[in-house]
Amino acid sequence: MDSIETIICLMLLLMAVPDLCRKFGRPAFANIFFVIFGLVLEPLVQADVKTMVKEAGEVGFLLVLFEVGLEIELPKFREFIRPLRYAFFWSLSQYFLIMALAWVTGLNLSEGIMAASALSSCSLSMAYFGWKHYSGLAGPPRDFVVQVMIALEVMAIVVLSVGGVAVAHGFGWLILLKLAGIAVTVYLISRFASHVVKLFQWIIQKTTHWRVHFLVLLVLIICAVGDRLGLSAAKTAFFLGLFMSRAEFQGQSVEEYIAPISRRFLIPIFFMSLGLVIDVRMLFSYLALLALCGSFLLIGFREAVHRRWLKTGGDNGTYLLLCPNLTMAALAAKTLLEAHSVLAATWVILSGLFLSLISLSLLPRVAEDNNKPAPVPVPNPASSTA
Repeated sequence: MDSIETIICLMLLLMAVPDLCRKFGRPAFANIFFVIFGLVLEPLVQADVKTMVKEAGEVGFLLVLFEVGLEIELPKFREFIRPLRYAFFWSLSQYFLIMALAWVTGLNLSEGIMAASALSSCSLSMAYFGWKHYSGLAGPPRDFVVQVMIALEVMAIVVLSVGGVAVAHGFGWLILLKLAGIAVTVYLISRFASHVVKLFQWIIQKTTHWRVHFLVLLVLIICAVGDRLGLSAAKTAFFLGLFMSRAEFQGQSVEEYIAPISRRFLIPIFFMSLGLVIDVRMLFSYLALLALCGSFLLIGFREAVHRRWLKTGGDNGTYLLLCPNLTMAALAAKTLLEAHSVLAATWVILSGLFLSLISLSLLPRVAEDNNKPAPVPVPNPASSTA
């Protein structure tokens, strides 16, 4: 396929897949299908087209991290202690099993830790609709489960940020330097975020047709500035989103405003680019079989842990809400690919793909009327300027 044919195919997929997934009550399946489409397109597209999609995926990667940060609304620390403790033991109980699977696959220690942090985590954006409409949760357990999801996501981001150094350079003093860099990033962005919120507010009030473009451009400019200052564009995107997570403008969140470019365009391209870096023949290999069997093993192990030791307060199927983790697996795979660990990245993304597909399939379907995104309000043009 040449570049024009690929672009036409991408446009059709970007328009059709999210709507079809919502229609069939599985809105979280969209990113799974984008990875699969990337796998299917891999042997068909030319090398220059792959490069083009991968470069666009780099921008989508930053928006994924920004939206992951936006998803996380940290409660007061006293309220967060119990969910954080649960998330720690939930994740720890799976680390040794995942690292054993990673060892069988051929990953080294640092790659195994990266895989364990991602595959024991939870992608809040994927599990949100399932949690919102899950009938086996009510009252305090419902709030507790969503806080556990947040804790798992935060823990994974921290480990993945540090793990990238371990994969590239091994364990040593660079780990401490990386932690110090994270601390500096958090401090600087926390001081800067309030000014960004005001700037977002000004853009939303003063623009109409170009509002979405300006908002996304501002996020990318801040990430580029952070990267120039040595703070890493990825960490800048995540912590910027984290400190803006409670911000709302005209009753809508930031992620709803930027959705036409982020969720509808660049983020799907990021997931598709991950599929493009995996040889489609790997789906019929021993590696894919290990990932599939490991996914079923992890699902069964989590059910046993939830049923016997780490109960959430919901019914026996509540643990499924903590299983979708494709977003975290994608972030880990991206870090592993940057360290040229192609085998590890392939196993992690396939494992996250199978885990998310199995767990989301076992959750109840979401009614079509309940998963439509809220429309973004448009102010009166008479009071705005382009």
